[in-house]
Amino acid sequence: MLDLSRLTPAALRAHPFSWAEIGSLYSVEDAAALAASFPHDHFKTVSGYGGEKNYDYEARALVGMGSNTIAFPEELSEAWLRLARDLGSAGYREAMSELTGIDLRAVPMEVNVFHYGPGASLGAHPDLPDKLVTHILYFNESWDRNDGGCLNILHSNDPNAVAAEIEPLVGNSAILVRSDHSWHAVTPVVSGCHSSRRS
Repeated sequence: MLDLSRLTPAALRAHPFSWAEIGSLYSVEDAAALAASFPHDHFKTVSGYGGEKNYDYEARALVGMGSNTIAFPEELSEAWLRLARDLGSAGYREAMSELTGIDLRAVPMEVNVFHYGPGASLGAHPDLPDKLVTHILYFNESWDRNDGGCLNILHSNDPNAVAAEIEPLVGNSAILVRSDHSWHAVTPVVSGCHSSRRS
């Protein structure tokens, strides 16, 4: 499912922190199957305001923290089962280790599925120190960046200090290597948006 040859160290950018935008992760057929069968079950609302960051979105487990157990597999399409198995594979961990320069072969990992409906967002923040690397995969067949929902790579905690903007299109992905200045955010999805931002 995942084209691991796309995860090359050459893709990593150094500014404003270590990150990468990597596209064409799947074949055209697999991308279409993943987008068409995006999970719709077992989502929970995750929200918080007034703390270090504001956030509001829906989340569902795909692979539990530190396990290779796929959550609610009976609800998933064959394409999503294949993706979950790939993300838990030794080959994926090896490719991500080579890409980032961090040994990820034995660290605990979890995989979650998110969707951001109208009004949902994620404020500017660096990830928590125990999150070494984040790989965000996207699953929208089409997207209008005027609807918000893009990942912004930031120079600082100022949400307007945008270094790069990544659309949530299927096959596209972003890799963030955590540091104290790995600032990023998801712009609010506009209230009239007819689709959710899927990752």
